[in-house]
Amino acid sequence: MDALQTTDDAAPTREPPAADLIEQTLDLCRRQGADAAEADIDHGHGLAVTARMGQVETIERQRDKGLGVTVYLGRRKGSASSSDLSPRGLRDTVAAACAIAREAGEDDCAGLIDAAYLAADCPDLDLHHPWALTPEAAIDMAVECETVAREQDRRIRNSEGASISTYSGSRRYGNSHGFNGGWDWSSHTIDCTMIAEQDGLMQRDGWYTKARDHRDLQDLHAVGKEAAERALARLGARKLGTRRAPVIFAAPVAGSLFAALITAISGGALYRKATFMLDKLGQRIFPEHIQIHERPRLKKALGSAPFDDDGMATADKQFVRDGVLQSYALSAYSARKLGLPPTGNAGGARNLIVATGDGDLPDLLGRMHTGLLITDLIGFGVNQVTGDYSRGASGFWVEGGEIQYPVEEITVAGNLSEMFRQIIAIAADVDPRRNIRAGSALVESMTIAGA
Repeated sequence: MDALQTTDDAAPTREPPAADLIEQTLDLCRRQGADAAEADIDHGHGLAVTARMGQVETIERQRDKGLGVTVYLGRRKGSASSSDLSPRGLRDTVAAACAIAREAGEDDCAGLIDAAYLAADCPDLDLHHPWALTPEAAIDMAVECETVAREQDRRIRNSEGASISTYSGSRRYGNSHGFNGGWDWSSHTIDCTMIAEQDGLMQRDGWYTKARDHRDLQDLHAVGKEAAERALARLGARKLGTRRAPVIFAAPVAGSLFAALITAISGGALYRKATFMLDKLGQRIFPEHIQIHERPRLKKALGSAPFDDDGMATADKQFVRDGVLQSYALSAYSARKLGLPPTGNAGGARNLIVATGDGDLPDLLGRMHTGLLITDLIGFGVNQVTGDYSRGASGFWVEGGEIQYPVEEITVAGNLSEMFRQIIAIAADVDPRRNIRAGSALVESMTIAGA
């Protein structure tokens, strides 16, 4: 055993239900003179185990809890947070928030969301599936997953380990409009990363599976096998000379393109005029075949929530229809700043779905014929004000619609406005492990900088 890390798993002191703690907190805010207030409580517990080279490396137990309070004294706002949910902890947190509000400047847009927008109900979205996983069982699973990966090929010389993690939590939010709602949730993951070596050169890659319900996880043997195959596929990687060529963003990284869109059409970027998507509502920003919508109440989905961070009910929404931008992503505050209604996106978009075509990745490779398939992106080189895009990448060079060899140490560059307009097709190989569900995306032309 290389290392063993544990945290105290002693039973916590019993506390009132989160809904009651929210009411107590809001009552304290009223007593302190707040004109309006909101509070949220998050708590949960989990287990994470990592095995490396057949031995247990870490065992971690998590137990988390936290309170956030925001008060409004007229148009002055103050916020404070604490992990102490005792009566004294609540009082001190409220007092701190009120003290901050008294010193804050006035903001005409500050305040709770209008009561008419609050969620009328909190439907069960099937998000809570606790996994009664013991440390011993998790260790066995991690060792087995890593062993499968290590036994795939003699060129698998080392490992960064396999991990099994499970977490169950609860989210509760309330405000002085009388709203008090929440939900329980869970998340489980199997993750494996391998190191392959050939001719004295090493490459690493991995794979993971993630789901609300552990029964929906990919088989751990399949995870280990995929991790090994991905590491082996990178052996013999070359550099590329600088050129312009078509680029495919493979499904696991394609979602980053559409995450950049949501950031660019979010209220904070818009009212600060710090986005390349300023004044684009109602304009064509993608080709006609691109459809992007939000499904925040999908059962069991990783991004689902019945209401947003303001307490506004979530609902299906079309962000892009036939390539035309239909909606911004606004919280109550940013909506007031822009003079628009809120969209239920305080905290971001939930379950963003990019419509796909009929073909899979091999079909997309054939359509590209010659170009770059990106499987990994490095860094965060996106200028949200101008849309300029430049990121480190690795992947595979493609000729005749077939992968020829792996490539590394390259940079892909362009401008997001142009890249969006040049998305020729999106494959049906959707990656289900993320909040953004998109297939591999073919961009007509980008600059590829290499050796």
